[in-house]
Amino acid sequence: MEAATALEVKDVSPGNAEEPQTSPRQGARSPISQILSPIEEHPKICLPRALRQTYIRKVGDTVNLLIPFQGKPKPQAIWTHNGCALDASRVSVRNGERDSILFIREAQRADSGHYQLSVQLGGLEATATINIMVIERPGPPQSIKLVDVWGSNATLEWTPPRDTGNAALLGYMLQKADTKSGVSHSRHLLGTLKLWFTVLEHYHRTSCIVSDLIVGNSYAFRVFAENQCGLSETAPITADLAHIQKAATVYKTKGFAQRDFSEAPKFTQPLANCTTVTGYDTQLFCSVRAFPKPKIIWLKNNIDIQGDPKYRALTCLGICSLQIRKPGPFDAGIYTCKAVNTLGEASVDCRVDVKAPE
Repeated sequence: MEAATALEVKDVSPGNAEEPQTSPRQGARSPISQILSPIEEHPKICLPRALRQTYIRKVGDTVNLLIPFQGKPKPQAIWTHNGCALDASRVSVRNGERDSILFIREAQRADSGHYQLSVQLGGLEATATINIMVIERPGPPQSIKLVDVWGSNATLEWTPPRDTGNAALLGYMLQKADTKSGVSHSRHLLGTLKLWFTVLEHYHRTSCIVSDLIVGNSYAFRVFAENQCGLSETAPITADLAHIQKAATVYKTKGFAQRDFSEAPKFTQPLANCTTVTGYDTQLFCSVRAFPKPKIIWLKNNIDIQGDPKYRALTCLGICSLQIRKPGPFDAGIYTCKAVNTLGEASVDCRVDVKAPE
């Protein structure tokens, strides 16, 4: 079959209706035929891939669609919106030889719908439908209510927004603010809270339980609605604060058994034998453990040397020391440290040798 077609239009006037036939081959009448230009290329629309699914724009965005088509001679391109003619005050169309452009300077939600392009050539027609959705941010949820508070938990409920922004809701975002972060206790100042912390994002239900709240704090909550365009510009705030009370603690005291630390003297570190040089101070050390605190007695060759200015005895936290000031040969001998309390006594000895300087 040939691609080109011809259209023949017959026109017979009354003046020549009775004229005789001029040739037997022409039949009973001799019509006047008018042959229109043949269709060299059938009309066809080449819809871009991006427009084969819903075309989404935000309120205020520009819509500029270029749709290529085929057809020769030049076909007629006609646009409709939801089956009606376009609003020329909002939508402009430019038809070229091989394409058609639909232009909206600032899209509004009323511009959403089904746009159909019809390309007509003779008795042939090609159509394409484009779904345009113009969206905006959703309205805020209608209200949020503090249902219950127990322990460190709070139960919240809210109602969906009246206006979803012409798009499906993606969920809700819940935030909290507490009195320890600069939040006012006054209800009429809840709208001026500054320090908000996000608790839930992309949450799909209209109720939730917020846990792990800090004891002693008071909390306010607010919730935003969210769609493909973003979060709602405002959010309702709970009318009441959630006060997290500290639970009363009852302490059960147990009987305390007093431990008896009484102990007879016991030396934990004995005296060590030493050799010193004439004229150089020397110190002896030992440690004792006892309760009650013991009395410390120093002896030299079994003779009490308490009060002798030649010696200086000190006791601190169980550490016993004896300083021999500038010892001479006569200071050599056996030194004894004795500890005595009401439970008993103990002693340790050491030998001290004094030699002349070399």
